Amino acid sequence: MSVTPFRVFAPFEPKGDQPTAIARLVEGVRKGMNFQTLLGVTGSGKTFTMAKVIEALQMPTLVISPNKTLAVQLYSEFREFFPNNAVELFMSYYDYYRPESYIPETDTYLPKDASINQDIDRMRLSAISSLLSRRDVVVVASVSCIYSLENPEVFSQSSLTVSRGMRLDARSFAKRLTQISYERNDLDLIPGSFRSRGFKIDVFPPHSQGVVSVIFEEDQVEDIYEFDPVTGKRLFSYHSFTFFPAKYFITSEDLIKQVVDQVMVEMEAQVEYFKSQGKYIEAQRIAERTRYDMEMLMATGYCSGIENYSRYFSGRKPGERPFTLLDYFPRPFLTFIDESHLSVPQIRAMYHGEMQRKDTLVRFGFRLPSAKDNRPLNFDEFIALIDKVIFVSATPGPFEHEVSEQVVEQIVRPTGLVDPEVVVRPAKNQVEDLVLELSRVVERGERALVLTLTKQMAEKLSSYLSSLKFRVRYLHSEIDVIERSQVLKALRSGETEVVVGINLLREGLDLPEVSLVAVLDADREGFLRSERSLIQMIGRASRNINGKVILYADQLTDSLKSAVEETNRRRAIQLAYNAEHGITPKTVQKRVVDYLDFISGGRENVRRSKEEIESLLLQLEQEMYEAAEALDFERAIVLRDKIREIKEMYRT
Repeated sequence: MSVTPFRVFAPFEPKGDQPTAIARLVEGVRKGMNFQTLLGVTGSGKTFTMAKVIEALQMPTLVISPNKTLAVQLYSEFREFFPNNAVELFMSYYDYYRPESYIPETDTYLPKDASINQDIDRMRLSAISSLLSRRDVVVVASVSCIYSLENPEVFSQSSLTVSRGMRLDARSFAKRLTQISYERNDLDLIPGSFRSRGFKIDVFPPHSQGVVSVIFEEDQVEDIYEFDPVTGKRLFSYHSFTFFPAKYFITSEDLIKQVVDQVMVEMEAQVEYFKSQGKYIEAQRIAERTRYDMEMLMATGYCSGIENYSRYFSGRKPGERPFTLLDYFPRPFLTFIDESHLSVPQIRAMYHGEMQRKDTLVRFGFRLPSAKDNRPLNFDEFIALIDKVIFVSATPGPFEHEVSEQVVEQIVRPTGLVDPEVVVRPAKNQVEDLVLELSRVVERGERALVLTLTKQMAEKLSSYLSSLKFRVRYLHSEIDVIERSQVLKALRSGETEVVVGINLLREGLDLPEVSLVAVLDADREGFLRSERSLIQMIGRASRNINGKVILYADQLTDSLKSAVEETNRRRAIQLAYNAEHGITPKTVQKRVVDYLDFISGGRENVRRSKEEIESLLLQLEQEMYEAAEALDFERAIVLRDKIREIKEMYRT
């Protein structure tokens, strides 16, 4: 297994709390601590700290992010830190995804509808291949890493290694490639295919950017090299090269026949069960659907919903956990769970949501009981598989505090910026007081965020502020990604002075122009006014040296009191550090990124970087998945069409 030492490349050194945090986390791992928490405030450089911990420990690393948007951002940052190591991205490969589901209340069956992104699929295979061939690997993954994959032993054993001088002829090599799911295509060489030209076979591994040529001299491998598929330029020469399977699940005629036999036995048992319960419609439905699937499988080697039979393909027992990306990591490995206050509950909930949907399909005869074994890991299985865990969050949840053997704080920002001043004022005349504060903010040329409890209040308050000549917009869950991006861009540019919303805590909301955050009805205990939510809200004003937060409340709830005390504690630490080291903080200067000029103008009038377009697409995809999971398929389809429109407009 290849090993290149991890080495961080960065134009800066650890500052503020970073050196101490790095040292303590490294020491914790070396002492055998299984769970630690990095409590790092927004803007304290948590990603750089993670990179330095990886460099110190020299361990393969999994970084789990709560969504695609953050995963891509982390992937980009880690690639810059580790240019000589394998930094991989592993996340859901669907451009559009609607899960198979049945709604008994309306007797509505919705078949699975999905579109696979081939680029992301290639990156997933690249991550798997790197984990099987080297140790200097960082995989940044979304929570999709807890879903089913092929048994890593089967996947690894199915690989094909060729070396210069080995006894092998071109025909046998081509046959072995087809056995590990490569397709012959002499006209259009695409990832996952190969072409044969006499004594030369060109193979395009799905996890590679280049094409690998294998040259034969009669029954012996003479040369192996990689070339650019566009220019044809020779890139690398190899003494040996390993071709991993072109697909996640390896099948054969014998295995398919075995699976069909086992599925038919289960189907007969399920039909008898339904009949014994007087459910003849369900019995007929499962028999017809299963027979159709098995006929397709025998004829073509594939059927729609083949993943529902994955238990039989992988040889697992009923109820046995699936193999996942975590099984591919060489032991020991390091795990960072980023934004753990979001990721941990999400991982915990995914299994239960999936089981509820599958249980409905099984009860009404749309799927066999074995389909329930095509699932994500449950939380206990996940915890048992991860190794040397470091939770990362500005507001760790109760689980992190419960299991962590130490909590390492990273409170001081390298920039010297401090947490904002927090003021609690009566809620009785909160709107009148708010108007005065907003006037002062606007006069200074700065911006403000106002948080309400309901959509109706957000809209009414926006209308009222607009009547007072404030340039104001509102945001809530019915505002889609494109319009939300427009609103935030207008706020940063100064076109809008105030944004009113319910939950302005979404990832990537970095607004250095905002100097005031006002939270109305801050004493209403609940999810939107919990201690963690309040701390996250307060953090939105931490990028501006004039940062100030006003919490309107008539009583000091436990959540409010804790949030204020924690913010004041952090602020005192930061101010003391700045005074000791003579640091004068400055407001963060950040370019205003406009993802959306294409709405009003053609592509020829807009220059957008690839990273900016990808970020927008990922946000849209996140909205689409959330809509699909909520069974709001009309909204999901609208978002899917927007994604396609943007991709078509920026196609190169």
